[in-house]
Amino acid sequence: MTELPKTFDPAAIEARWYDHWESTGQFRPDRPNAEPWTIVNPPPNVTGSLHIGHALDNTLQDILTRHARLKGKDALWVVGTDHAGIATQMVVERQMALKQQKRTDFTREEFVAKVWDWKAESGGEITRQLRRLGCSMDWANERFTMDEGFSKAVLKVFVELHRQGLLYRDKRLVNWDPGLGTAISDLEVETREIKGQFWHLRYPLADGSGFIEVATTRPETMLADMAVAVNPDDARYTALIGQQVRLPITGRLIPIVADEHADPELGSGAVKITPGHDFNDFEVGRRAGIEARDMLNMLDAKARVVQTSDGLIPADLLGLTTAEARKAVVARLKAEGFLIPHVDKDGEEHDSEPRTIQTPYGDRSGVVIEPWLTDQWYVDAATLAKPAIEAVRSEAIKIVPRTWEKTFFNWMENIQPWCVSRQLWWGHQIPAWFADDGRIFVAETEVEAQAEAGEGVALTRDPDVLDTWFSSALWPFATMGWPENGDLTLGGRYPNDVLISGFDILFFWNARMMMQGIHFMKDVPFRTLYLHGLVRAADGAKMSKSKGNTVDPLGLIDKYGADALRFFMAAMESQGRDIKMDEKRVEGYRNFATKLWNASRFAQANGIGGSTTLEPPAASLAVNKWIIAETVKTVQAVDLALADYRFDGAANAIYQFVWSRFCDWYLELIKPVSVGEERGTIDPESKVVAGWVLDQILVLLHPFMPFITEELWHAMAPRDHDLIVAQWPMADARSLDPAAEQEIDWLIRLVGEIRAARTELNVPPGARLPLHVRDADAQTTERLARQSAVLARLARVDRTDGDATGGAAQVVVDEATFVLPLEGVIDLAAERTRLTKAIAAAEKERAGLSGRLGNPSFVERAKPEAVEKAKADHADKAAEAERLSAALARLG
Repeated sequence: MTELPKTFDPAAIEARWYDHWESTGQFRPDRPNAEPWTIVNPPPNVTGSLHIGHALDNTLQDILTRHARLKGKDALWVVGTDHAGIATQMVVERQMALKQQKRTDFTREEFVAKVWDWKAESGGEITRQLRRLGCSMDWANERFTMDEGFSKAVLKVFVELHRQGLLYRDKRLVNWDPGLGTAISDLEVETREIKGQFWHLRYPLADGSGFIEVATTRPETMLADMAVAVNPDDARYTALIGQQVRLPITGRLIPIVADEHADPELGSGAVKITPGHDFNDFEVGRRAGIEARDMLNMLDAKARVVQTSDGLIPADLLGLTTAEARKAVVARLKAEGFLIPHVDKDGEEHDSEPRTIQTPYGDRSGVVIEPWLTDQWYVDAATLAKPAIEAVRSEAIKIVPRTWEKTFFNWMENIQPWCVSRQLWWGHQIPAWFADDGRIFVAETEVEAQAEAGEGVALTRDPDVLDTWFSSALWPFATMGWPENGDLTLGGRYPNDVLISGFDILFFWNARMMMQGIHFMKDVPFRTLYLHGLVRAADGAKMSKSKGNTVDPLGLIDKYGADALRFFMAAMESQGRDIKMDEKRVEGYRNFATKLWNASRFAQANGIGGSTTLEPPAASLAVNKWIIAETVKTVQAVDLALADYRFDGAANAIYQFVWSRFCDWYLELIKPVSVGEERGTIDPESKVVAGWVLDQILVLLHPFMPFITEELWHAMAPRDHDLIVAQWPMADARSLDPAAEQEIDWLIRLVGEIRAARTELNVPPGARLPLHVRDADAQTTERLARQSAVLARLARVDRTDGDATGGAAQVVVDEATFVLPLEGVIDLAAERTRLTKAIAAAEKERAGLSGRLGNPSFVERAKPEAVEKAKADHADKAAEAERLSAALARLG
């Protein structure tokens, strides 16, 4: 047994224990015959650093991993990082800019080499930070989405999908980031509300018989308009369907088409259609019979105006930015009489109507995203989605919580082709080669492509790379040896047991893993998908750097320890709900760790050491039978909670047991009684039982608070193994003893009621009171006899025969009334007066708060936090009035 320091200092133990676990291979103990259990971490960007969302996500994963390891399973937590194409390329280009260098100053190979150099020097900071959190990952087999083995898997999947007709090249609209010069995914698009304008335009009918009115927030796109759409049921335009409009400025003739996209209730009911620069218009154009190859494009990769294929854009508009073009187009429309002025409420005319516009921005570049018509590579997501949909319907994959199923089905059943190409240099270069005659050859190597093309055919490789999500979709199986390992179960590792993920990447990552996993491995990638919420600011707002309300998890670890932060995450993780960040709660769980530390020091001081058995020791005393039963019930509660992924339920079950049952009551109940200067001793049975219970606590708590539990495990006794590989407690119902449980629960309630009465009535803490009992049955009388010493010590009362006289406090527990004479102990009259005044004050405040909460004006207009505070204050005052009234009633 190693004596514990008086003060618990997390920093002193965390790095030491993590280094020990990792260096001794404890994250992957040798268990060749054990049941495999596997989870993969969502690979963080190699450029990333630990944020509060990572802290939640990885804490939950580590809880399940450590729990599986303690259950004796061969637990594997696959770890690695994502090459993060756009983010990493941006980081390296910024560094180059500091040296007045540009990417284009180098060949592609030279630039990629610089990125690998950066990764070797600076990449992977987040992996060091995950260690600080306590993540028990398989670092010895850390993966990277650009490492050689993984890259082979990526190329194989691309080629196989192409050969199967599930991956193809097509011209479609994409989210184009002019700042980065690449297509980006929906996840990388950030929608912002900006103050914009709404312009109303007059398009003349080609036959000169009149005009049709349209409205737009992007008037410059009229340079590439190809139709005007009206609703087929809109009687105002029935006669115009099929006619043509001659566009202002370009003079282009475009048709008026019928399409339900046009809403008769909005504006004029007519909509300008620019299929090459708007996602909705693209679909309208296709329905109108316009092929993608024929759709007009008016922008280049930098979002500057270029000539359309019909050559009708005036030369002086070419080369303008979209903002410059907008200004020029509006000026021309106004000058030529095609701009309809907006009349405000005061009757004044303006060129446009003010509107708040939802505008897409690149989350990294910060520039406006343009829908742009380009040739890209696409995956037939609709075909791959069908087996994934069926897997969730049949519960081959269980989504927890199930409330996300509806969202999943809605997205998957309406899924669009997945654009998987990006215009970058860093990433998996697409294995496709172009011949001069336009033929495309897709193969895993250039040698294979050349063989397919034939000798003498000049080939040029596609310069684009694959979307990062394409490679990460293979994470559950490509990290473990596929395709070299032909065993589709990967030695029992596939399917993975569970995936923990934020709901925000359900479609970008989780669904795509389902599609690719089922297609290539012929089984689901994981049995359970657990989706957690977001960690929000204390006021419920979404955290963002721009708002300045982000929280640094490493700062919290420095201040309170990793264990406290982890326990906070688990205790607050309730299925289907976001977590409100609350530093006071983190501090509270640091106090919880300190309480366990002090309980262990108490045990050491009283000769209580670690247990030598997994099974409960024999017990004859009711208090020991009770604590053994409470331990078993806690094990059962934690087992059930973790089986249902109720992290909050598991954490709170342990918390209540450790804080209340073990520390506050059991240790108090067995505490030795000192006589004079002679210190008492705990009886041998209680020492053994207490040591066993403390061991079970350390094992139960280890997945949540690994550092302090490992430290205490070794401090309490010499051990032949670390706690991280100990054995999970047995929930043996044979250890339950209802009679002992009922007696100790009765004792706790009685002591609690007496203590409450003493506190409420201002009885001096040191005063001993006689205890008279009325209406006690035989069982209560026997219990009083057995527990008299405990009552005397914990409640400071002495059992006295006969009836009480004078003023007294009364406590009722079950059928018996316990009377505490107070004559001469307190001033009864003064106490009645004090309580009466306090009751009146509490009731007055309660009534005032009730009036405020009953006032609709306050509830509707006040800030939400002010209303919540009023509700909390009202509840507090109501409880205070009730408590004081009960105290007054006790005086009779």
